[in-house]
Amino acid sequence: MTVPTITLNNQTTIPQLGFGVFQVPPEETAAAVSTAFEIGYRHIDTAQMYQNEEGVGQAIRDSGIAREELWITSKLNNGFHRPDDARRAFDETLERLGLDTIDLFLIHWPLPTLYDGDYVSTWRTLSEFVEQGRARSVGVSNFQPAHLDRVVEETGVVPAVNQIEVHPYFCNEEARAASIRHGVEVEAWSPIAQGAVLGDEVIGRIAAAHGKTPAQVTLRWHVERGDIVFPKSVSEQRMRENFDIFDFSLSVDEVAAISALDRGAAGRMGPDPDTFDYVPA
Repeated sequence: MTVPTITLNNQTTIPQLGFGVFQVPPEETAAAVSTAFEIGYRHIDTAQMYQNEEGVGQAIRDSGIAREELWITSKLNNGFHRPDDARRAFDETLERLGLDTIDLFLIHWPLPTLYDGDYVSTWRTLSEFVEQGRARSVGVSNFQPAHLDRVVEETGVVPAVNQIEVHPYFCNEEARAASIRHGVEVEAWSPIAQGAVLGDEVIGRIAAAHGKTPAQVTLRWHVERGDIVFPKSVSEQRMRENFDIFDFSLSVDEVAAISALDRGAAGRMGPDPDTFDYVPA
């Protein structure tokens, strides 16, 4: 099955469906990613704070898949926002992954209450990696509209993606709209709300009509809206289920019915990017 691709604003193309390794234990990561590769996934999303980049790198080496067929993303640790720290951290990410070039590298969180509110110099530093040819694309994660506006206005460099929390209970439309306005593609983390939407009556009814599971319908909803998604599971059955979403489509009314489940800020599962200030010890 061929996964659709989305063309980013720098004309690189990213698979719309990937495999996320958030909370996959480091010792299980290589096996999980290897299984994902066997199923057909070619887009892997990791991060420095997940502490499992080495496992992703091992799976890449073991796979025998040509490098140009893979899309690998990682993200900057919250403790390394200062430019020199970001440069060192990026070098370490490439080393752990065993790569000369990464496809996408993101600022994981804006952290506007830390570093004197300066995430702009961090963004400028990431843009260096593209100029050096060591990152194909760079982007941001969890950036609110004001954060996006600021980095674009002050640097003139537009992120390739903004990876934000998006699911039927928290459509995050303001951040999505700001991203789209700037020509930034939206990547949706927690796409099934950590499983919270799987028992939803509306989604269940639509799933039954298509002979699909609630998870498949929810992921298809993201695809119909143009989101890039990378669900996480270490269960091979669920990994296969999540991959099997391209042989059906939702009607305009079905997409609208799922979107209507939005609970606004009350539906947010993760931290508020305007106040989140976690830095690993």
